Amino acid sequence: MESTEAGTSEVPPATAAPLLGEPLPVEFMNTVWADRDGVHDELARPGGLVAWLRGVGPRLPQTAGPSLAPLPEPSADDIRRFRRLRDALRHLAAVTTGGAGDTRGTVSGAVSDADALATAVAAVNESCAYAPSWSMLEWSGESAPARTAATDGTASGWILSQLAEEGVRLLAGPGRTDLRACHGPRCVLYFVRSHPRREWCSADCGNRARVARHYRRHRDAAESAKA
Repeated sequence: MESTEAGTSEVPPATAAPLLGEPLPVEFMNTVWADRDGVHDELARPGGLVAWLRGVGPRLPQTAGPSLAPLPEPSADDIRRFRRLRDALRHLAAVTTGGAGDTRGTVSGAVSDADALATAVAAVNESCAYAPSWSMLEWSGESAPARTAATDGTASGWILSQLAEEGVRLLAGPGRTDLRACHGPRCVLYFVRSHPRREWCSADCGNRARVARHYRRHRDAAESAKA
């Protein structure tokens, strides 16, 4: 709880999903993450979708349509649509990075499965078209011209379509070649490689991987000495 002069107001819970400064569709894929307790899904947690949207809110494109502040509570259908898009993007990321399907998260199936690929592509395309939008020019005598987006859909529907649009730009654009799956111990996150030598989603994952390699070397050496 947070106290103010006007009274006491409840602080919205922060998202439990990692926010690593990756492109928005990658952050969205990473609403599935893992730790010592197993694999977690932020979109399956009560209030998780709203918490995540608040976390990335400043990075969402501005709209002249439905208000995004405060974010409306999503319906069960909204959450289902967001999870469907997220799982489709994770599957397509697994295909892109050469994984064996998205066994690291919530989507299963081999990447060579044409039906699974087609299903994921259809989910992304349907999400793009869910809330059509158009450009609006804002210009007054006291400010420079600015472009905003307008939509006649709901706020949650517009956000869904924008996430899908950015996912298409990532998967079909030059950033595709730098998309990586982190292979740190227990990690199921994706990242866009920002440096040729980058191997992990975060420094913490890199440290865990180095510790694991060190342990394996000493274990193998000890086993060889016993042989």
